[in-house]
Amino acid sequence: MIGVNLLSIRDATASILPYVHKTPLIYSNSFSKMFDAEVYIKAENLPKTGSFKVRGAFNKLRKLREGKVIAASMGNHAQGVAFAAMSLGLKASIVMPSTASIVKQEATKGYGAEVILHGESFSDALNYAIAQKGYEFIHAFDDEDIIAGQGTIGIEIAEELKDVDVVIVPVGGGGLIAGISVAIKNLSPKTQVIGVQTISATSAYDSFHSKKLVESIPQPTLADGIAVGKVGIKTLEIIDKHVDDIVKVSEESIAMSVLLFLERKKLVVEGAGAVPLAALLEQKDRFKGKKIVLVISGGNIDFTLIDRIIHKGLVSSGRIGVFKVIVDDVPGGLNKLTGIIAAQRGNILNIVHDRLAQDVPVGKTMVIFTVETKGRGHFEEIISAIKEAGFSIR
Repeated sequence: MIGVNLLSIRDATASILPYVHKTPLIYSNSFSKMFDAEVYIKAENLPKTGSFKVRGAFNKLRKLREGKVIAASMGNHAQGVAFAAMSLGLKASIVMPSTASIVKQEATKGYGAEVILHGESFSDALNYAIAQKGYEFIHAFDDEDIIAGQGTIGIEIAEELKDVDVVIVPVGGGGLIAGISVAIKNLSPKTQVIGVQTISATSAYDSFHSKKLVESIPQPTLADGIAVGKVGIKTLEIIDKHVDDIVKVSEESIAMSVLLFLERKKLVVEGAGAVPLAALLEQKDRFKGKKIVLVISGGNIDFTLIDRIIHKGLVSSGRIGVFKVIVDDVPGGLNKLTGIIAAQRGNILNIVHDRLAQDVPVGKTMVIFTVETKGRGHFEEIISAIKEAGFSIR
């Protein structure tokens, strides 16, 4: 029987108070209108180290008087353990896969930890860390003290906001949702707790719905913080008891959610933290009229990739469209076409000619347009106007 309960979470709340500030619960007028619901954001992208992980790390490490600790992480747990160890006078070594972002590697070093790169996946790093001797191993999620520390978020939500219908939580290994669900179900039993995974890493989803532990090799994803191949044994036991549902979301919805947080709330949210909003995007009718809390688990986005994520989000929302047109390869051949786009108030971002494509006749050229629009409806209006003028669009 797992020993995580409301008492242990309250104890964690008191123990981490000197180190971790309470994060704000923000009402979002724009998201509430967008989804015809009452939407709040639990901003766990704002603590020191940029994610909720610092809560569990302090709750675990506070019980250690001296010695060396080791952990395995893709980034957020690494920074949480490194910062907690530095604050408590402990030495920390963090094993990260070589695929972990350089930004997160350097941030972890900045908190005073030794970073060891090993393997290509989180599983590789985890197995290596566990095998090391002379260290206290700090698991990223499958540990009762870690789970209780993350559960402090649930207490903050329940005590600050009454009559919540749904709390939506990102899920990787399950430590966050396990802790939150224990707190919420004890303090507000009628509130639903729903987990979200990316379609690129589905162990918790598969395990929850099949009622057995299922391992799933993660695929490349924007939500690297929840790209875990196997949900925890302890966390799954708690999830089965307290969580109402786990859903999956697409990579396109995650990218669009990152963009929406930037545009509508001026919040920097990493892919893993954006999945609760992605669930609203994909299941709008399910949450209509509900009082909802989105747990935004982190803001440690790799800024070398953020332009790609924003571009993907703009494409997903129809605000950037790409299409191909065959035109006469003569001076002025593009004039009529660009005139149509201008008349429809589309903004041409890029034009590329391809005269060598096999299916392009001599004397013709394929022109690839990238166009900025107001949204999907506006993009479709532009396409329709071009077709009406006799052009063939691909």
